[in-house]
Amino acid sequence: MPGAVDTPSSPVNVAPSYTRSLFPQAPSFDLDTFSSQDFIVRDFIDSLSESTVPPNRRSGPSTQPFDPRPLIRGFEHALKRLSEISGDLETKETELSANVRRAEAQHTSNAQSLGRKLDETIDSFRSLDSSLNGVRSEDNDFGGNAAVKIGEKLEELDRQRVRAQDAKFLIQCWLEVSERGELYLLEDMRRQASGDSKVRCAQIARQLLKISQRLDPGSWDQANGRLKVVSGMNGVNGVNGKSGTHISRHNTREIVEKFSETLEKDLLTQFDEFYRRANFDGMRDCATVLQDFGGGASVIGMFVNQHQFFIDRSQLITEEVGSDVDTWERLADPDADTPGVEPTLQSLIDEVKVVVQEESAIIKRAFPYYEIVLGRFLQRVFQQSIQQRLEMVLNKANTISTLAFLRSLQASRSYINALLDDLKAHGLTEHPDVLSSQTALILDQQFDDLFVPYFVGSSYIEKEKRNLEELYSSLLFKFTVFHSRRRKVPTTFLASLAKSGSEMLASAKDAYVERLDSSDLAPQQKAMLLRVAGLKDTDSAKRQMEMEFSEQDGLLSTINAKRMLKWLAEAVGRGLELSGGNETPKDVSALLDLLLTHMGELYIDTALDAANDAATAQENTKNEPDLSYLENLQSAITIMHLMLTCINTVLIPLAAANVTIRRDMEKTTNMAMNHMEDKVNVLMHRTLDVSLTWVGRLLATQKRTDFRPKDDVQGGGGSWLELLQTPASPSTASGTCLSIFNFLTRVHNLALGALSTSTNLTTFLTELATGIRTLLLDHFKKFQVSAAGGILVTKDISKYIELLRSWELDPAFQPSLEVLTEIGNLFVIGPEALRERLRGKAGVPGGLWEKGDLRPYVLRREDVGSVGVQAILSTL
Repeated sequence: MPGAVDTPSSPVNVAPSYTRSLFPQAPSFDLDTFSSQDFIVRDFIDSLSESTVPPNRRSGPSTQPFDPRPLIRGFEHALKRLSEISGDLETKETELSANVRRAEAQHTSNAQSLGRKLDETIDSFRSLDSSLNGVRSEDNDFGGNAAVKIGEKLEELDRQRVRAQDAKFLIQCWLEVSERGELYLLEDMRRQASGDSKVRCAQIARQLLKISQRLDPGSWDQANGRLKVVSGMNGVNGVNGKSGTHISRHNTREIVEKFSETLEKDLLTQFDEFYRRANFDGMRDCATVLQDFGGGASVIGMFVNQHQFFIDRSQLITEEVGSDVDTWERLADPDADTPGVEPTLQSLIDEVKVVVQEESAIIKRAFPYYEIVLGRFLQRVFQQSIQQRLEMVLNKANTISTLAFLRSLQASRSYINALLDDLKAHGLTEHPDVLSSQTALILDQQFDDLFVPYFVGSSYIEKEKRNLEELYSSLLFKFTVFHSRRRKVPTTFLASLAKSGSEMLASAKDAYVERLDSSDLAPQQKAMLLRVAGLKDTDSAKRQMEMEFSEQDGLLSTINAKRMLKWLAEAVGRGLELSGGNETPKDVSALLDLLLTHMGELYIDTALDAANDAATAQENTKNEPDLSYLENLQSAITIMHLMLTCINTVLIPLAAANVTIRRDMEKTTNMAMNHMEDKVNVLMHRTLDVSLTWVGRLLATQKRTDFRPKDDVQGGGGSWLELLQTPASPSTASGTCLSIFNFLTRVHNLALGALSTSTNLTTFLTELATGIRTLLLDHFKKFQVSAAGGILVTKDISKYIELLRSWELDPAFQPSLEVLTEIGNLFVIGPEALRERLRGKAGVPGGLWEKGDLRPYVLRREDVGSVGVQAILSTL
């Protein structure tokens, strides 16, 4: 409109700015106006409306009518502009759609191309995987493990390259040493601190020696520095093409060997410095290089020889074996417990245990071949330190006594064996794992080598036998001397059979005396043997043998027998521990022979022979026989039982591995036991004969008037009846009966003490009772018996029966004693009562006699001539 002025821009930024003009201008906008985030349709319409109204009409009251034409023209212009923008948008949309179609086509093409490439890649991977896994395919000609073959070829090429470089360097070194007599290249390599360079230096030096031996034999045959001319060489070094001779200008062998010695000395010195500084890595490098010099013997020897343990122990090797006198005395005392291992040896073994465990850790860190070093170290420990001390201890023990030597040997071996168990359990270089089999084998071998000298052949069992012989001879010395004096010239057949036993007794006694008086016997051992024998350590054995001995010295002692078996058991247990199981059957067989000889023949047989001699001497004695020899029989039987139990439970089972030796041992044992049992049987039979003979003699002292008392006994009225009513007692029995009663009581007590309550006792007493019953039956046939004397007979018979029934008799024998009661009744009852008594009986109770056997007793009645008694006799 005219007169309009410019107004500020509308709130919408898309509205154009107006310049001052007469007519309003149409708003201008573009596509960015609608793409703004702040675009609002209402604001956009408002801005279009405001842009069409002139500024002079926008404020204040308007009196003019509304004119729509500016709005129409503004909106028409806006529509036109919008139409243009819409056209532009369609054009752009069309272009963009075409571009999208082209991009999609290109994308599809690219995706297909990538898919084909992916398939090709997968196929290639599968082909490669198949070739690596050795799968043969139609399109693959490799087959097998191609990658491994390629790797092997590469490694082979690398080795060839290294060998070529080494050969080149070796040739350079050879030319250097043969032409100039120097080894600068090797010297430079030796001065390098690298361990690998030193290893290579040692290898090249060794190869140079081989080359020198083949190409320069003159240096190997050279004497006193003069060179020889060698013909026929291959022209490698200093060859004269015309003459074909090789002239060596330098002694290559000497040069290379001096270099090797220098290298070895340097390495040893360096190893020692590293050892003192506890540089185990440096020690390991030096040991690795020195392994090429004699397998590392020099470095191993230096490590072992310079060890502080051997230096300290070499100064103490001359130390005397200690221990107090009491310890050695207990070691030689067979009745004392073993005091254990010698203190200095124990201290050494304890120290060895600690040192070996500590050094094994150092050896493993310092040596690549640590098992070899540890084996050499263990050999040195056992062969030098332990063996020397062990020999000193055993030599000292051997000067004390044989038993002291054996006990020291056992204690030392047990303690050293415990050392081996501790070392194996520790593992040493394999700690905390199990010890390697190689090291365990070395330990076992060293252990065996320590004790092999003491178990060669039968040396060990001979020492055990000599020890037991010395102890047994000492213990039985008084017994042997006592019974050797008792021996006399044989006068009977049985005495001649015992002559061999007498000779054995004498030889054993003489051998023991000579042994005691021998200068080879150590003073300590002699004192111990004399103490065991119960003798004084003042006079010689021969002089003490002339001493008087008591009867007690000639009796068997169960205590001494137990001591002998205890010593034997100790020897057996020691043998099982020391000598192993291979020779055990032979060893126990030898010990069995020793036991049967000393305990069986020299001890039990001698005592039984003495008892038999005593029993024989009592057969014709005029006085009451002395049966005190039975007191020693119980000890003999007890010792026999102990010896047999020991043999069957200890010795024979140990020979089970050898059937032949076991059978021989059982046969020998049975023969020895049967021999001793036969002597016991002979002794009991002689005792039985002596007892019955003496009872017969006592019965022979019975007076003929003992059973015919004086008339006053009969006619005194009440005296006769009073005697009948008096119980049997010593005052009512005859003197003969009392003597027999007392004698048989003593016999029974002695037999009971000798045989105890056993089957043998029952058999002996039953045999004795049978003999006594026979003697009594015969005895009462010899005397005339009056009516009053019959009462005395019944009193005596009651006394005999009372005695016999108090014995341990066979139950089957008890009823037979009733015959004695019946015999007594025959003399005290009248004729009528006698007839009635015999009428109802078919025979004597016990079935021993018939009625006719009673006739001799009836004939001894004083009233035998009467009519009633004669009538009875006619029926018998």
